[in-house]
Amino acid sequence: MTDPLILAIDNGTQSVRALLFDLHGNLVAKSRVPIEPYVSPQPGWAEQDPAYYWDNLCMACQQLWSLTDVPKSAIAGVALTTQRATMINLDKDGQPLRPAIVWLDQRRTEGLPPVSGRWGLIFKLVRMTETVAYLQAEGEANWIRTHQPDVWAKTHKYVYLSGYLTYRLTGRLVDSVGCQVGYMPFDYKALTWSKDSDWKWQAVVMPRDYLIDLVPPTQTLGEITPAAAEATGIPAGLPLIAAAADKACEVLGAGCLESHIGCLSYGTTATIETTSEKYVEVIPLLPPYPSAVPGHYNTELQIYRGFWMVNWFKHEFGHYEQRVAQDRACEPEDLFDELVAAVPPGSMGLTLQPYWSPGLKEPGPEAKGAVIGFGDVHTRAHLYRAILEGLAYALREGKERTEQRSKVPITALRVSGGGSQSDAAMQITADVFGLPASRPHVYETSGLGAAIDAAVGLGLHPDFASAVRDMTRIRDTFDPRPEPRQMYEDLYQRVYRQMYRRLQPLYEEIRAITGYPPR
Repeated sequence: MTDPLILAIDNGTQSVRALLFDLHGNLVAKSRVPIEPYVSPQPGWAEQDPAYYWDNLCMACQQLWSLTDVPKSAIAGVALTTQRATMINLDKDGQPLRPAIVWLDQRRTEGLPPVSGRWGLIFKLVRMTETVAYLQAEGEANWIRTHQPDVWAKTHKYVYLSGYLTYRLTGRLVDSVGCQVGYMPFDYKALTWSKDSDWKWQAVVMPRDYLIDLVPPTQTLGEITPAAAEATGIPAGLPLIAAAADKACEVLGAGCLESHIGCLSYGTTATIETTSEKYVEVIPLLPPYPSAVPGHYNTELQIYRGFWMVNWFKHEFGHYEQRVAQDRACEPEDLFDELVAAVPPGSMGLTLQPYWSPGLKEPGPEAKGAVIGFGDVHTRAHLYRAILEGLAYALREGKERTEQRSKVPITALRVSGGGSQSDAAMQITADVFGLPASRPHVYETSGLGAAIDAAVGLGLHPDFASAVRDMTRIRDTFDPRPEPRQMYEDLYQRVYRQMYRRLQPLYEEIRAITGYPPR
């Protein structure tokens, strides 16, 4: 008899993966279908046809069956994890009314009425009015309601991508609590939709009946319908178990079940997260997000452009590697470690602060990226190493803020995401943090986290402690080296941590003169 397997479907920003895991966390089979992250009908817009996500999910599943001879009868259940904050309007028949607004979208809605009444006074007193206005302007629902009122009027349900794909798989308009990350009237502390008195209903205006039912991770969302079975090849009747959004699943799949373990995600957005039983706002008013573990939270600080900066470097400065990669039949990023090796730790003083996109409060919405310390010795190799070092500095700063608010020291690091495949990035991380940095045994940590949710939900593991113990492990660890460690400590404390405070007045002047970023 074949041991039970879990099918995890991971709809990320760059691809859709269909993954089969066993109960020991081994990746038995994998299918990956690259996708276009978005289309831009106008500058700064990021949209995608919702059916495109579904079609590629179906393709990934069908491709999986062709790559393995594992009997489908061995699959005990299905779990779904997706990119966060990608929004879809559905009509009363469950059909999309417009393209999905992808989380990378940069449009904003200016001139909205500010949050008023008691909440407005509170925000004024604590100097958070601009932060709340920023959240209002960023809300996709506010843009649709303002600029496409006909679409908004026809909307029956307003859902995340996870809710839409759950509907396509099960026929039910329901979603996981663990997938609720975005500009919606959601109570992150209570892990449910906000009460009527919550300020979020003023910030993101919508009827309550636009929202769908939520269930905690590990509970059943529904069963695979015959129509979905025909489209995907997944056996009809299999349970779809609630998991969480991709970052939350990544934390769980990396084995970060305890608060003292920091999970670094080196993806398009770089983050540092921990799992906590307590609700802790690392930055006031910016909540921790729902964990893949029911009733828990993920503290998170993010560098919005994160390892997108590697892609930016590739397009702007990596033309040589792109040509060589074609000859070697590899990815250009595989060659960038050679650039790092050619430059000493600290990049001979070239120091980068990776605020390539404005923030909310820390850094503020006026923030910009900065590179200081240029000299005639510096090359593009120094710039590339400075990017990796700058990202590590920023995430270390996030670690220290998390520790200050949570009162729990972070003593170990797990690193996942595309950037974790670089040995150079891993070593820089260990040296900058002064902590061992470990890679999980599989790259597909988000899918593995979803599989762990399903395994616990189906009773195949009795609890999360045993599931994490049996299904996650470390592949390799990078220890900090004494000399680079001291170099980074000095640069971090005496240079990097001073940059934002000293440059902030200039950022404000740039904003006042150019109007970018907008208020």
